[in-house]
Amino acid sequence: MVELSIIIPAFNEGRKIRQDILAADRFFVSRNIPGEIIVVDDGSDDATADTARRAAAEIQTPCIVEHLDRNRGKGCAVRTGMLKSRGEFAAFADSGGCVPYDQIKAGMDLIRSGQCQIAHGSRKLSDVQILRPQSVYRKICSGLFHWFLIHDLKQLANLSDTQCGFKVYRGDTARHLYAQSRIDGFMFDVEIILLALAAGLTVREFPIRWTCDPDSRLRPAHEAIRVFYDMVQLKRRFADILKDSDGSIARAHTDIS
Repeated sequence: MVELSIIIPAFNEGRKIRQDILAADRFFVSRNIPGEIIVVDDGSDDATADTARRAAAEIQTPCIVEHLDRNRGKGCAVRTGMLKSRGEFAAFADSGGCVPYDQIKAGMDLIRSGQCQIAHGSRKLSDVQILRPQSVYRKICSGLFHWFLIHDLKQLANLSDTQCGFKVYRGDTARHLYAQSRIDGFMFDVEIILLALAAGLTVREFPIRWTCDPDSRLRPAHEAIRVFYDMVQLKRRFADILKDSDGSIARAHTDIS
């Protein structure tokens, strides 16, 4: 039995991916959780895939490394991993160790208790621990994105941090939703939330312990045109949900000490 699948999307993360894999393995072993690690290399042109495969040979936890033939976007990488997952729970975490893997337990507990089917880590709740904050530039970009998102998609107003790269799902829920997803880029998180609302599922947020990775591959300004296009497509595709849904979204103030 696979209790938990951890998906790590990676693009040109050859310098970090080994530590990501070793840290995930330590989490599984220390918690005695039967699991699997799925690394999806999003068409990197460095040694990400080879480094990941070497690291996979060092650990106890089964580890699959998928290499996409070209760079498609984080949404495609996460979707690829989710559809290959076998876990009762499925989570994805950005490369770079911004959030310790033991934080997944809070999301699993929310789902296991029946409070939700999807648990989002959030960097914006009052009891979050920020060990290294974002740069001023990243904070401004994040704030503008959130403002435009809520301006256009008011049903998401109760979510404080739609783009946090740390999310936990009931496994069958993840596989069902990601099988329907189409967006390959930055807006895939929003698409999955809208698919969840359309299916009558509940999303809860929980606070995390977070450290900003200054070497992030995300370039907000470069994504702007693609984000705008995807936003327009989502508004068209989910017009009925956006008009009628009251939003099954809540926040959970969870002890993260």
